[in-house]
Amino acid sequence: MVEIKTDAALDAMREAGRVVARALAAVRDAADVGVSLRELDEAARAVLDEAGAGSPFLGYQPSFAPVPFPAVICTSVNDAVSHGIPTGYRLRDGDLVSVDCGAQLDGWAGDAAISFTVGTPRPGDRDLIDATQRALDAGIAAAQVGGRIGDISHAIDSVAREAACGMPADFGGHGIGRSMHEDPHVPNRGRPGRGFPLRHGLVLAIEPMLMAGGRDTYRTDADGWTLRTTDGSRAAHFEHTVAITDQGPRILTLP
Repeated sequence: MVEIKTDAALDAMREAGRVVARALAAVRDAADVGVSLRELDEAARAVLDEAGAGSPFLGYQPSFAPVPFPAVICTSVNDAVSHGIPTGYRLRDGDLVSVDCGAQLDGWAGDAAISFTVGTPRPGDRDLIDATQRALDAGIAAAQVGGRIGDISHAIDSVAREAACGMPADFGGHGIGRSMHEDPHVPNRGRPGRGFPLRHGLVLAIEPMLMAGGRDTYRTDADGWTLRTTDGSRAAHFEHTVAITDQGPRILTLP
C-alpha cells in the first residue's frame, strides 16, 4: 500500500531529514586515516541522541538478513556496495567510503547516503563518485508530478551506462514515511512512462549505487549484510529522501 503524505507530514519528514543530514555531516567530519568504522557510528549516534531521534537501521532485520542490523549507519568501504556493518576496521589513506544513515523523529523517517574518499583518492574514484552523484541528481530531476517511477529509474540508468558503471540489479530506492521502507519500490533501471504514477505527496528514497567495474553482479559477505562487487572494483552510493510536489521535487534530507 502506498501512502500519499499531507503537506504537514512533508514538513515533519523534513525535520527528520535535517537530522539525517547532520549525522552524515558529523560522520564525514570524523572520517580520517586511523579512525574506525565503529567510531563513525558513534559520531552518528551522538547526533541522533542530541536530536531525540531514533534509528530505523538499528535492529532492522529484513527477510534476507540472518541477524538484526547492529548499528545506526551502514559503512561500505572500497568494493563494498552497501549495507556494510561498522566494525573495528580503521580507515586507510585512499579508502572510498559510502555511509548510509536514517533517522526516526516524531513518527517520521528520513534516509540518505553519501560517498567520499579518505586522504588521497585513487585513480578513478573521483569519476565514480561524480557519476553516482549525477545519477542521483538525474533521478531527482525526473521526480515530477505526472511522471512515473520508470522515469526516475531510466534517468539513473542512463547516467550509469554513460559512465560505463554497473549497478546491483536487485537493489534500488523505496517509498518512505512512517517507516523507512514502504511501497513503492524504485528500481535503478527501468523504462520511462512505466510504473507507479508520481503525484503530490508521494515520498521516495532515491538511491543509485554504481560499481566501477561495469558489472551488475554482486556477492554477499558472510555477515549476511554487506554487498560487494564480484570483480573487486570500487563502488559508490548516494541517496536523498525526496517528496514529489506540484512545485517540483523537494529534497527532505538537505542540511
